Amino acid sequence: MINRIKALLNTPGGTSLEAASRHGFADLQVAAAALLVEAAEMDASFDQREKAKILDLVRTRFDLSETEAESLVELARQEVVDASQLYGFTRVVKDHFAHEERVEMLEMLWQVVYADGEMHDHEANLMRRIAGLIFVSDRECGSARKRALSKLGMAQ
Repeated sequence: MINRIKALLNTPGGTSLEAASRHGFADLQVAAAALLVEAAEMDASFDQREKAKILDLVRTRFDLSETEAESLVELARQEVVDASQLYGFTRVVKDHFAHEERVEMLEMLWQVVYADGEMHDHEANLMRRIAGLIFVSDRECGSARKRALSKLGMAQ
């Protein structure tokens, strides 16, 4: 019983990432994918463009097959539903990614935010919160946004 309580306290938003291990995914992979899913769902619409962008990003970043990427995203979606806050996910990213990788994570998040062609106020707020929680400066976050827009072929 004590171990279960410790597990709940040491995971994002009080959820259990034991499922990640059972599926062969590291906590970092699930946390990063969960942040991407959270960004996609922030405007109350998780459309196919956003899902396709997330699948592409996790497949590339973590060198996954298409099936593995889909499993990771589905697991991340469940973690987001079960989580009550972002802190757990951002803590894992902050603790396991080097600074440059955290900036890259923000660039990935910006690509998801703009995958549907526009940014909503809730998405902008989420990006500010995540940047602060993973200790990335506003300037670096802005640069990551510009790179993401460039990769998506959108005007800055």
